[in-house]
Amino acid sequence: MLKNLQITLLFAGIATITSCTQPKTTVDEQDGLAAFSKDSLISHIVTLSSNEFKGRRPFTIGETKTITFLQNTFKGMGLEPGNGSSYLQEVPMVEISPKSVSVLSVKTAKTSFDLQNINDFVLWTERTDTLNTLKDDDLVFAGYGVVAPEFNWNDYAGLNVKGKVVMVMVNDPGWDQGDSTLFKGKTMTYYGRWTYKFEEAARQGAKGCIIIHNTAAASYPFNVVQNSNSGVKLHLDKRATHPYQLAVQGWVTHQSAVKILMAAGKDTSVLMAANKLGFKGFDMDTKLSVSVKTKVVFNKSHNVIAKITGTKRPDEYIIYTAHWDHFGVGKPDEKGDTIYHGALDNGSGTASILEIARAFKSMKTQPERTIVFISVTSEEQGLLGSEYYAQHPIYSVDKTVANINIDEINNYGKTKDLAIAGAGQSELEDYVKDEAQKTGRYIAPETHPEAGHYFRSDHFNFAKVGVPSVTIGAGVDVVGKGKAYGQKAQDDFNATRYHRPADMYDATWNLDGGMEDIELLFQVGKRLAFESTFPQWKEGSEFKKLRK
Repeated sequence: MLKNLQITLLFAGIATITSCTQPKTTVDEQDGLAAFSKDSLISHIVTLSSNEFKGRRPFTIGETKTITFLQNTFKGMGLEPGNGSSYLQEVPMVEISPKSVSVLSVKTAKTSFDLQNINDFVLWTERTDTLNTLKDDDLVFAGYGVVAPEFNWNDYAGLNVKGKVVMVMVNDPGWDQGDSTLFKGKTMTYYGRWTYKFEEAARQGAKGCIIIHNTAAASYPFNVVQNSNSGVKLHLDKRATHPYQLAVQGWVTHQSAVKILMAAGKDTSVLMAANKLGFKGFDMDTKLSVSVKTKVVFNKSHNVIAKITGTKRPDEYIIYTAHWDHFGVGKPDEKGDTIYHGALDNGSGTASILEIARAFKSMKTQPERTIVFISVTSEEQGLLGSEYYAQHPIYSVDKTVANINIDEINNYGKTKDLAIAGAGQSELEDYVKDEAQKTGRYIAPETHPEAGHYFRSDHFNFAKVGVPSVTIGAGVDVVGKGKAYGQKAQDDFNATRYHRPADMYDATWNLDGGMEDIELLFQVGKRLAFESTFPQWKEGSEFKKLRK
C-alpha cells in the first residue's frame, strides 16, 4: 500500500472537455472549511484502530464493525447512499490460505540445494486449486520482465517461457544508475511494479514468476514481503472470466537469487547487464520444484459508498477514496500485540474522507457536480476493492472527472512543502499546486521516486481506466523544525510501524499538518465541483492513451 503518500476522463470527443488552464470558476474559499474538526478526525481514527475493530481485515468481525460504522457515519451526516438505495457495493472475493509450502528445490547439472520458505522466499498462488506445484520446471532469467513498446523495450523478446518459471528484477531498467534515458530514470513507471511483473509473466504463458527482492528498488525490506504475503491472501473472484493465472508467484531474497545464479554458472553481472537496452534474457538450465497447498473459501467483502448529488451537473462525478481495511489479527510483535491496528495506514485516510464529506455537506452553496466518497476494501491485499469498482463502476467512467485518494496523513506537524506522487501525470497536479501556493506552501520533489508510490494505492485503478488521479504525500519541511525532522518522522514510521501492530494512535501525534493537507484536498475537489471543464492527462503519462 502506499506509504507516506496519497493519490486521482472523459473521451476526447466530448466538446465540453477543456484544460484546467481555462478561466477558473469563482468559488467561495471559506465555504465548508469551518466544518473541519481535528477532534472529530482523531475520534474517527481512534475508533477505527481500536482493539474492538480487530485490525479491519475483510471477512472478519473487523469488516462488519467497520462498514457498519462507516454507513452510520455517512448516514448521520446526511449523505445519500452511493449504490442505489444501499451504501454498500459487494466485492466477490476468494480467500486463499496456505496450508503448507514446501522447500524450493533448485537443481542444475552440477549441484542442487533447497531454499527455505519465509526465510529465503515467499510464494503464493491466485489459482483456486488446492494444490499447485512446480516439478523440475525450467527457470528463465527475463531481466526486468518488462514489455514496453513506448520505451522500445522487450525483456521477453526471443524467449519462450510458456510453462516455465521466470525470475525477474523489481523496479525499472535505469533505476539503479538513475539513467534518465531509460524509462524515467529514478522515477518508477508502472512497469516497475511487482504486480505488473506477475501480470506480464502470465500474459507470456509462464507457469510461475519469482521477483528478486532488493530493498532499495522495492522501497521496503524483505520483512514487509514476509508479513504481507506469507499468510492468508485475498483475491478477486474471477471464476466468471477465467483469466490465465500463474501456478505460483512471489519473491526470493537477493542472497538466494545470487545463489541460484551462481549454481547456474552466472554471477551478479547479469543483473547489471539487464539495465542496458538490448539485453537478452536466457534459459538458466536450472530446474525448480515446490509444492503450495491451500485452503480456498469464496466470500464477499464490501466497498462503502456515499454521495452528495450535484445541483447542476449531477451526472458528472468527483470521487474521493481511501481504503478502510488493514491486516487484522496476525503474528505478534516484540511486545506481544497481535492486532494490526492500522491507525495511520489507513484509519487516518478513512477518517479524512469522513471530514471532507462533512465539509461538503455543510457548504452554503452545494456542489454543482456530484461528490462521491468510497471507502474501498482490500487495498492491503492488492488494491482489490478499487480494482473491482473500476471494473464494475457505479458511476460512468467517462463522466468521472477525477479521483482524489488519501492513504495516510501527516502526523508530525505543519510543513511548508508537500509532494505529489508520480509528478507529471495529470493536470490535477496543477490544482494541488495552486491550492498549496495560496497558503504559502510549495511542491517538493518526491524523496523516493523509485518507490513508485503512484502505483501503490487505490487511485491507480482509476488511472488504469483513464480517470485522472492524484495523491499527495506529506511534506518533510516541518515548520520551525526543518527537513531533517520531517524525513526522520517518515523514516521512523516506515522502519518501526508500517504494516506492524505498532501502527497505533497516540497522543504525541501532531495532526496540524494532516488537517492542512486534508483541507487542501477539499479545496481541490471544491474547485472541480463548480467547474465545467475536465482535467487532462499530461504528455508522457502512461495513461494518456487510455483517454484517447
